[in-house]
Amino acid sequence: MHEGCYPFFISTVQNIGMTLLLEPGEIKKDTWAIQYISPACLRYNGKLTITNRRLVFTAKLNEYVNQSIADVLLEKDVKENLLVIIKADIKDLKVENNQLSKKAIVILNDGSRHTFNYGSLNIDRLVDAIHDNLP
Repeated sequence: MHEGCYPFFISTVQNIGMTLLLEPGEIKKDTWAIQYISPACLRYNGKLTITNRRLVFTAKLNEYVNQSIADVLLEKDVKENLLVIIKADIKDLKVENNQLSKKAIVILNDGSRHTFNYGSLNIDRLVDAIHDNLP
């Protein structure tokens, strides 16, 4: 494990296909195809949906990765392929921009860093959606 990387919790939420079930009063802001870099420095491609209350990342496992190897290499509850971050748990949000990489780094109250890399595309709308409704 790299220094500064921590294991992370993948929460189990009800997910039918690729449709996120919203909680009462929850409003979906948008969804982005993005790369997620975990606190353990593992990279996942998938979709990030941001609501007024949560960030929900649905990982897409690479087809070439053998499932038994994936279970060993990937983080816990990999079968759910979900990471849920409650906005109330966000301590800080940092943005890194350079020519080839635009990143939103979400820092939680426990100090863990969750990075969303949007490649060279503009990340402003994604950052605004994360900022919206932060405590």
